[in-house]
Amino acid sequence: MLFSPALTKLVESLRRLPGIGPKTALRLTFFILSMRSGEVEEMAKALVEARQKVKQCSRCRNLTEEELCPICQDSRRDSALLCIVQEPRDILVIEKTGQFRGLYFVLHGALSPVEGLGPDELKIPLLLQRLKEGVIEEVIVATNPNVEGDATAYYLAGLLKPLGIRVTRIGFGLPVGGDLEYADELTMARALEARREITS
Repeated sequence: MLFSPALTKLVESLRRLPGIGPKTALRLTFFILSMRSGEVEEMAKALVEARQKVKQCSRCRNLTEEELCPICQDSRRDSALLCIVQEPRDILVIEKTGQFRGLYFVLHGALSPVEGLGPDELKIPLLLQRLKEGVIEEVIVATNPNVEGDATAYYLAGLLKPLGIRVTRIGFGLPVGGDLEYADELTMARALEARREITS
């Protein structure tokens, strides 16, 4: 065995993180071992605390420590405009543009039968319940420009249009097959401006 059991366990734990391969996991392991003991304890405490305290907003499914996230609590937001995103991190990208003042709904994924993600897993019934309140006039679908994201966008359009709600899709200054989290503020702002109505 090249490393001690504790070292091997840490490498394997880090490899479970997205985008972390064997070399990066090893590099991170050695970095963590070079940190002061107090810093490591602080990091471990932050991980445990975040896992215990952070939950989904009961209204939009963004991440929060309270019943409602700060965006849902903000009375200055435009309640007639709703942006649907795949992941909570997508909200950060859109907010950085300063172009959007509406509200959000987070799917936590995209429709994917292979991964077992259907309408119920994405909490689409919760979304429909919210839309039936009659406040929202336009839904912007900001799912990723890939096969799953497009399928989700068209599924939502088919579901929402009978409710008399305008359904638009963000424009594509975004690279096809990419993720929103990698878009810069200017590209994201232009994508929002160039949104177009989804036709079945």
